[in-house]
Amino acid sequence: MIVRKLMLLGDMAVGKTSIANRLAFDRFGESYKSTIGTDIYVYDVDPPPGGKPFQFLIWDTDGNFEDAMFRSHYMRGAHAAIIVGDLTRRATLESQLRLTQKFSEALPGRYFAAVLNKNDLTDQFPPEDDWLPDGLREPYFPLLRTSAKSGLNIQRTFEEAAQTIVRRHL
Repeated sequence: MIVRKLMLLGDMAVGKTSIANRLAFDRFGESYKSTIGTDIYVYDVDPPPGGKPFQFLIWDTDGNFEDAMFRSHYMRGAHAAIIVGDLTRRATLESQLRLTQKFSEALPGRYFAAVLNKNDLTDQFPPEDDWLPDGLREPYFPLLRTSAKSGLNIQRTFEEAAQTIVRRHL
């Protein structure tokens, strides 16, 4: 079995824990409870035909880490990151872009993707992407819209990460 450590990064209240709960337990909770430190989830990705079983150890981090996260023991051994922003709060998207740059610098060659979470609240933001920060408009990394509430693109995000990691032999 292939086992890889994946970090969930992003500001507080962007939906990291909701994404992890949707993925690992197929559930969504309406109440908000802030993560303190790190919670760890396990998620088995269905292997492609003839492929090896694949498992993520998902480290759901609190959003109160700034740049110190990249110098901490939390990042040790990380193979990938899903960096989450909240579509309803532009400041989190700007922070998300900084986190993608920091992750890329701290762990060059490692897989990362950005997810624009809370897509179920589409009436609160314009459908066009021209309001996104520049680096998120035409990114050089995977960018997906997700909704932890509805489940939109949650599994797909992690399946694509696993496929890329296996393909790159990370």
